[in-house]
Amino acid sequence: MSVASLRRAARETVSGLPREFWWLWTSTLINRLGAFVATFMALYLTLDRGYSASYAGLVASLHGLGGVVSSIGAGIMTDRLGRRPTLMIAQTSTALSVALLGFMTDPVAIAGVAFLVGMASNASRPAVQAMMADIVKPEDRVRAFSLNYWAINLGFAISSMTAGFIAQYSYLAGFLGEASLTLVCAVVVFLKLPESRPEQTAVEKESEPQVGMGTVLKDGRFMGVVGLSFLISLIFQQGYVGLPVAMGTDGFSSADFGLAIAVNGILIVAVQIPVTRYIQHRDPRRLLIISALLAGYGFGLTAFAGSVAVYALTICVWTLAEIVNAPTQTGLVVRLSPVHGRGRYQGIYTMSWSVAALVAPLMSGYVIDHFGATWLWAACAVLGSVAAPGYWVLMRGLAADEVPGASAGAPSAGAGDAPRTELQADSAV
Repeated sequence: MSVASLRRAARETVSGLPREFWWLWTSTLINRLGAFVATFMALYLTLDRGYSASYAGLVASLHGLGGVVSSIGAGIMTDRLGRRPTLMIAQTSTALSVALLGFMTDPVAIAGVAFLVGMASNASRPAVQAMMADIVKPEDRVRAFSLNYWAINLGFAISSMTAGFIAQYSYLAGFLGEASLTLVCAVVVFLKLPESRPEQTAVEKESEPQVGMGTVLKDGRFMGVVGLSFLISLIFQQGYVGLPVAMGTDGFSSADFGLAIAVNGILIVAVQIPVTRYIQHRDPRRLLIISALLAGYGFGLTAFAGSVAVYALTICVWTLAEIVNAPTQTGLVVRLSPVHGRGRYQGIYTMSWSVAALVAPLMSGYVIDHFGATWLWAACAVLGSVAAPGYWVLMRGLAADEVPGASAGAPSAGAGDAPRTELQADSAV
């Protein structure tokens, strides 16, 4: 492919998206550039503070539990207060709690503040996803979600390298750096992002049932997607909880793991945009089925890895699944969410990731200790094999539904023919 073709492809990938999206994208990138706590918390507690690995695991679990707790509350806030206020509250709270965590020395205080950090940092996710769905046209959403996912990984790749150097000199500087960049995100939201929450007219308020948490939980098709998201997230989490333990058991060093897992970030940054151009007009059901199988069997192949190069090759397989699954599944969630209930729907969807982050360390530790790493990778293959037909079943007849989520009793997304028009546009993705 020529340089001119690459430039044209890049221009087509980023063109046509509203200015508000790019400010939200910028906020995401800045936020991930400051990701320090999630990456270096375990090293901070064990190397700098001298605590045990068990205590570090407890703190990590409390951090994840905070995310589970905040998912539902943040979803409700997103619908009631609005996307912009929720983002500002979440980002300001994250900045303050992260800065406070850097000064904590008592083990109970560290654990408690880590829980608060988990709550605050996770609270912005439903608002970001809902705002993106509000401001981007249905036919451009997979592309927008993919670009946002690219920004997350680009920021994470840069922050991991930078924070590693910072940690050699001062962990406190890392905490304060993340707090500062998170405050910058809040400033960007305050100055550049208007509220995007769709307002209901008086007629819509009278004619449409209100969306509550009960509505979401009774939406069978959507909750099925949440369940499948949990399975897929459980698989992907093993790249960061099961894989390093398994490589260590096989005699590989932390540097070997770092070299292998770096392939994940590099590959996402390198191919996310071209892959997005390929998948944005493909059948989402087929993409989700393929990505589930690639994820499961990509980790399943790890059972046969005996060198860093082979480990890296298996990471390439499940990273491709991640690249395809993340924007496609997020687009499906938006498609199933009624316009005036996007915050609650996104909150429940986000919770599936947080619960997976809690369960994955327990799952990998138990299986490796009692049965060996080979059985963990076999379990991943089984989970992928279960998720693939699950997507096929849940998405049967989706294009024929009159409104998103109608088959499960969700309220309509708007008045008149607006929901039907949006669904027709989405079906072309």
